[in-house]
Amino acid sequence: MDWQSLRRIVTGDNEAGRSRVLIDASAAKLIAIEETGLAEIWTAPLNESGLLDAIDRLADEDLKLEPDAGTAKVRWFTVAPEEDGRSPEEKEAAAAMGFAAVGAAHCRVDTVRHTNMHKTDSLDVIVLVRGEVDLLLDDGEATSLKPGDVVIQRATNHAWVNHGAEAALLVAVLINANAGS
Repeated sequence: MDWQSLRRIVTGDNEAGRSRVLIDASAAKLIAIEETGLAEIWTAPLNESGLLDAIDRLADEDLKLEPDAGTAKVRWFTVAPEEDGRSPEEKEAAAAMGFAAVGAAHCRVDTVRHTNMHKTDSLDVIVLVRGEVDLLLDDGEATSLKPGDVVIQRATNHAWVNHGAEAALLVAVLINANAGS
């Protein structure tokens, strides 16, 4: 995955109230291991300051899976093809390490169906941009998602699985409307 080729453009107003480009750059933060990773685009509080200020909050924030309470987060993420040659222990170790790296070990509430099952306290709007993935849930799944398909993931236990030959690229908008911090 060529993460540097992904471009984020963030707009805002200048002092005179005229629209302008505030940021035209690659991801603010990135964590990737081989073909799997996530790259942060933007985060802001769900209030007026999140619309009006010119602060790139990602510059000072640790990379983490879940948005803070009262904020929205936008990111790219990739799902690598499943590796059938790895043992269940290797798959579990890789999943545990990956979720711990983004402060989300606590999100792995029930991994019986798949080692990457997790549940976040957020409403997620996920758009598949490239590749093909399946969405696994505790009971059921949505298979063969194609580019342009949109998933509204509502704080449910889930995993993304790629049975294809290339890494899948998705864009996510994660919203945590909880008022507490």
